[in-house]
This record gives sequence, structure tokens and C-alpha cells, in this order.
Amino acid sequence: MVMIIICFLAPWLAMFLRGKVLQGILCIFLHLTLIGWIPATIWALIVTRRESAA
Repeated sequence: MVMIIICFLAPWLAMFLRGKVLQGILCIFLHLTLIGWIPATIWALIVTRRESAA
């Protein structure tokens, strides 16, 4: 539940916490734009859910 909240507030942080450094950096660039915030959040949620299921 905490990771989902982190995905909404700081998607790049969720990527870093999952060990995806390069994806986290790309997510920071997406998150810096208002339009890119929504895809960054969705991307972080997908990564988080995929890592939790494995």
C-alpha cells in the first residue's frame, strides 16, 4: 500500500526503491513535465505490481 502511494507522489522514487536506476532517471524527466506525470505514475505502478507478483 505504501508503494502505491509513493508511485502517485514520486514515481521516480518507486523506481529507485525497486532497483531500476536508469528507469528512475527517465521517470524523473517524465515527472518534471505536467503531461508526463500521468504516464510516469502509470509506469511506476506497472513496475511495482510486476515486482510484487514475482
